[in-house]
Amino acid sequence: MQKVINPHIMPVKQKYEDYSLMAEATDIAAPIRRTPQQQRSRERVERILNAAKGLIERSGSDAMKMGELAEHAAISIGSLYQYFPDKAAVIGALAERYNEEGRACIRDSLVGVGDAAGFRRAFGELIDIYYGLFLAEPVMRDIWSGTQADKSLHGIDLIDSHENGALVGAVLARIFPDIDSEELISRATLVMYLGNATMRLAISVDRQEGDAYVSNYKRMALAELLAD
Repeated sequence: MQKVINPHIMPVKQKYEDYSLMAEATDIAAPIRRTPQQQRSRERVERILNAAKGLIERSGSDAMKMGELAEHAAISIGSLYQYFPDKAAVIGALAERYNEEGRACIRDSLVGVGDAAGFRRAFGELIDIYYGLFLAEPVMRDIWSGTQADKSLHGIDLIDSHENGALVGAVLARIFPDIDSEELISRATLVMYLGNATMRLAISVDRQEGDAYVSNYKRMALAELLAD
């Protein structure tokens, strides 16, 4: 049987694929110089990134030095540079790792959603889960600051927002097939970008104030996403 593809989904799907290619056209620092193939190399990269997380959490990304990172990862400075050409690449790799965690949350939370009521419930739960990730990993705020401070990393957040927007937009296209998919993905991209900013603000203040910001964001986001 020939598979029937919903024409309202296709523009969103294509948009998602287009944004996945944006890294090639954006001046983004390469997150890793040598892609590890062997288990030993993958474990070394994990050790480097875990050491970087610890140093950033302790002193901030500005204070982290490559020599200090090599020492804490228990590798030579030459080995470190084989995988990461500079500090920006380390921060970029950490940022992309957290961004992928966020995309996994979106995919898992919205899979199977087919109506507005289901979306409202699932999206609300998604925001709570995402907020929990930020609370559990306060180092994410400093890594984000590092991506904002380094021009070569600016494109990481842009691509992340567009990919997240495409994922949410695809779900909205199922729910609202009569609304232009470009409009849906535009709404979703803006909402997801503001969501990241909200989370970073929320973990920068006391918990009660942060909870209020997240609650208000959830209300405003749903009003925008589900507007007909």
